[in-house]
Amino acid sequence: MRLIDRYLLRQLLGPVALATAALTGVALLSQSLSALELIVNQRQSAGVFLKVTLLAMPQLIDMVLPIAVFVAALVALNRLHVEQEIVVCFAGGMSRSRVIAPAMRLACTIAFVALVMNLFVQPAAYREMRQELFRVRADLASTLVREGEFREPVPGLTVYAQSVDGAGNLRNLFIYQTKDDGSVATYTADEGHVARQLGRPVLIMRKGSNQEFSREGVLNFLTFDEYVFDLAELTDSGALIHYKPADRYLHELFFPDLQQDWERRNRLDLLAEGHARLSTPLYNIAFMAMALAAIIGGGFSRLGYGDRIAFMGAAAAMVRIVGFIVQAACEETAWLNVLQYAVPLAATAVALRAVFRQPVSKPSRPRRRPGRLAMTT
Repeated sequence: MRLIDRYLLRQLLGPVALATAALTGVALLSQSLSALELIVNQRQSAGVFLKVTLLAMPQLIDMVLPIAVFVAALVALNRLHVEQEIVVCFAGGMSRSRVIAPAMRLACTIAFVALVMNLFVQPAAYREMRQELFRVRADLASTLVREGEFREPVPGLTVYAQSVDGAGNLRNLFIYQTKDDGSVATYTADEGHVARQLGRPVLIMRKGSNQEFSREGVLNFLTFDEYVFDLAELTDSGALIHYKPADRYLHELFFPDLQQDWERRNRLDLLAEGHARLSTPLYNIAFMAMALAAIIGGGFSRLGYGDRIAFMGAAAAMVRIVGFIVQAACEETAWLNVLQYAVPLAATAVALRAVFRQPVSKPSRPRRRPGRLAMTT
C-alpha cells in the first residue's frame, strides 16, 4: 500500500473507531436501562446486570456500525476535501478509483468483521444471555417473595416477607396455604432462606410457628426452631430454554428441524433472520459509498457540502428503513429475501455511479504564444 493510501486510510480509521465507540455507548446505555429490571424487580446482583448488558453488545454493534461508518466517513472526507487534500490527489494524477480505494477497503473490512459477528459471536452471546435470563426467572428467591408485598406465586399460596437482603435471606416471614383437602395452614417465622435438599427446592424457616385448620375445624398449633417448607410445586421441572431466531446459528436458521411444531410454524421467520445475518454487513459498504458520493460526487466547493450531506443522510436513512421493511415482509413471503441483498447493493451501485459520474478535472498546461515562439527561433 502506498504512502498516500495509508494516509487516507488513517484519516478514515480514527473517526470510524470513535463514532462506533460513541454510538455503541449510547445503545448500551439504552440497553442497560431496560435491563435494570433485573436489579429492581428480580433483585439480582450488579454482576448479573453487567453480564446481560454486555452480552447484548454484538447485536448493538452490528446495528450501529453502518451509521458509524457513514457519519465518520462524512466527517473525515469533508475535512480532506475542504482542506483540498483530495483535490491535490486528483491534481497529482490519481484517479477516482484510486482515491476511494482506501475508504472502500476499510468498508469491506468492517463488513467482514460484522459478518463474523453475525454468524458466530451474536448467536453465542445471545444463547448465553438467554440461559442467564432463564436462570433469573427460575430463581425462587426472587419469584417467591417481594419485599413488603403479599404475593401469590401459585394459586392457594400467599407469601409475605417484611425485608429481603442481598443474600436472599427473608425476615419476618408469613405464609398462608390452602391445601387440596380443604385445610388451611399458616406459617410465621423470624427468618427464612431458599435452599435445595435432595435436589428439591425448599424454604428453610427458623424460629416460627405453624397453625393448621383441618376441614373438621380442628386447630393444630406447632412452634419450631427450624421447619422445611417444600417448594417443588413452584418449579416446572420440564421447562426448557427456548431459543429465539436471534439466538440461533446460521445452519439452524436455514435448515430448521421441521419435526418441531414451533420451527415448522416459524420457518419463514427463521429464513428471514438468516438472510438478514448475511445481508446487513453490506450496509457498511453501501453507506461508505454514499458518504463518498456526498463529498466526491460533486464539484469542489469552498462553501462546504451541507446540502449534499443532508440529502445523502436522508437517503441513507431511507435505505436502512427500506431494509427493515423488506426484512419484515420476508417473514410472510420467502422469495422477497432476495431484496434483502438488492437494497444495499443497489444503494452501493447508485452511490458509486455518482462518484464516477463527474470526470476528474486535470490541470491544463499553459499555451505558448506564437509571437514568443517566433522570437525564440
